[in-house]
Amino acid sequence: QVQLVESGGGLVQAGGSLRLSCVATGSITSINAMGWYRQTPGQSRELVAHIRSGRSPDYADSVKGRFTISRDNPKNTVYLQMANLKPEDTAVYYCNAELNYSEYDSSLIPTFHYGMNHWGKGTLVTVSA
Repeated sequence: QVQLVESGGGLVQAGGSLRLSCVATGSITSINAMGWYRQTPGQSRELVAHIRSGRSPDYADSVKGRFTISRDNPKNTVYLQMANLKPEDTAVYYCNAELNYSEYDSSLIPTFHYGMNHWGKGTLVTVSA
């Protein structure tokens, strides 16, 4: 079963840094794109950073120059390096990925899935003033 597992959240003082990681597990053939979104209570989930194979990363204006997204393709992992954190960066951060993968039934017959969108469960980042 395909899963996205985030790690690296925590409590940090304003001006500090954190690095989030997200690894995609399962019978993954390839990954079209990976990204990070964040959400605060009562607000919609918003894009933080996104990276698609063969293209330059995209960033929300609020994090440009402070956050860097990168991928380790052999490890099916995406990172979000966050620097100069601000209290307004406090949120639950979710990993998102567009995956190509196969699933096997009890007879080991595969079903192939292409361009499937998956979410992680989220990791909390708290920035204190």
